[in-house]
This record gives sequence, C-alpha cells and structure tokens, in this order.
Amino acid sequence: MFYGAMKLSIGGTLKLAFRPWVEGLENIPKEGPAILASNHLSFSDSFFFPAVLDRKVTFIAKAEYFTSPGVKGKLTAAFFKGVGQLPVDRSGGRGAGEAAVRSGIQVLERGELFGIYPEGTRSPDGRLYRGKPGGLARVALATGAPVIPVAMIDTEKVQPPGKLVPNLVRPGIRIGKPLDFSRYHGMDGDRFILRSVTDEVMYEIMKLSGQEYVDIYATVAKKQIAEAAKQKAEEEKAADKASGKSAGSGRFRKRGGSGT
Repeated sequence: MFYGAMKLSIGGTLKLAFRPWVEGLENIPKEGPAILASNHLSFSDSFFFPAVLDRKVTFIAKAEYFTSPGVKGKLTAAFFKGVGQLPVDRSGGRGAGEAAVRSGIQVLERGELFGIYPEGTRSPDGRLYRGKPGGLARVALATGAPVIPVAMIDTEKVQPPGKLVPNLVRPGIRIGKPLDFSRYHGMDGDRFILRSVTDEVMYEIMKLSGQEYVDIYATVAKKQIAEAAKQKAEEEKAADKASGKSAGSGRFRKRGGSGT
C-alpha cells in the first residue's frame, strides 16, 4: 500500500515535472520474476525507473540510507523501508555479499522484479564501469530468472552528485531485451562463468546507453579521482606558498637596494 501511495505521489510528480521518455517498456514481463540490471548515474535512478513501471521493483540500496542519523536520515530510512528497498553493506566482506544475494533470490522466488546496479556504485564521471560479478550473476544463475539490461540516460544531469535541488532536464530510460543464462544454471560457483555473465550484461547496457566503457571498477576510479584531486590541491598549495615566499624576498631586496 505504501509503495502504491509513493508511486502515485512521487512517481506522478516526477513524470509530470521531468517527462522521462522510455523505450522498450514491452521487454518488462507483465508477471513472473526478472532481474533488472541498470547503469547507475544518479541517486534519482531509483526514483525515475520505478516511476515508469507498472510493476513493483525492489532494489538493493546501500545500508547508509537506512542508518543515517538525524531527521533527514530517519525520513530517508522510512522512505526506503516503505517502498521495500533492501539494505546492503557496501563496506565489503563476504557476509554482506551473501546477504545481498539471498535477498535478491527471495525477491525473485516471490515472482517479483529485482533491480540491481552491477557497477556497485554511481559512476563518478558518466562513464560505464566494470560490473561486479558477485551479485548480479550469482542471483541470475541461482534462480534462472531472465536478466533485462537497462540504461538510464541523462539522470546525472538531473541531479549531479552533491546537488540537492534537481535540474529540470528530461531524462530517458532504454530497456533492452531479456537475456537468458539458463545454460549456466547451477554454475554459480564458477568465477569464470560469473565474470562472463556479468560482462555480457554490461556489454548490452553499454550498447543501450552509448556510454564509454572503462574496464575497472567504479570504486577504484573514485579512489583514483579523489587521490588526483588531493594531489592537485597539494601542488597548488605548495605553488602558492612558493609564490608568496618569492614575492616576500623580492620586497626585501627592493628595500635593501633603496637604502644603499
């Protein structure tokens, strides 16, 4: 009931204000389990995509959305719980990964739609990054559910990272044809098969989105970008400090010259 109410209120408002366009909606089955594997450009992806679907979709969401302190944190947690989203600990550890896989399997066993972002986190620069095989592929092979690739378009322009008030940019959603991995059923313990399945899904997402593909994990890219920004800031600080010293020594020489 809460999901339906939120879909009508928030979903209706989003569709009215942003008018998202959709291609391939017929590829979503009207009933039965399916995995919706999407690229991830913005926090708003988890709002725009469900808004255009007739069926409920359950995503796994980072645990911080459920545990953040303060009034805003409590409201965020209440929203995600209300719409049936599942918390997953992204800090690492085998136990966290196993919990996410089990949650996904349970959703599919109920005959519902399970949404997942194979990159594991938002793209830091709009490019498509390597998919993580531990969640998507394992859930697909354990359940035999079809995997439907999805491309979110321009949602990073609607709500760039760190920006609270969205821009009125029209986003898009492109939904591909279902992928059948039943030929690998029961092979979810083979890491080479998991990698192959994940790469095939990412390739289809790349074709749908038109994004440049980068064969590293987005988490690694974020660290590299953060380290590069830190190094640049330190270099600029050192340059400013050196410039200040140079200017100071110049003034000293000038004073000394005028006194002789």
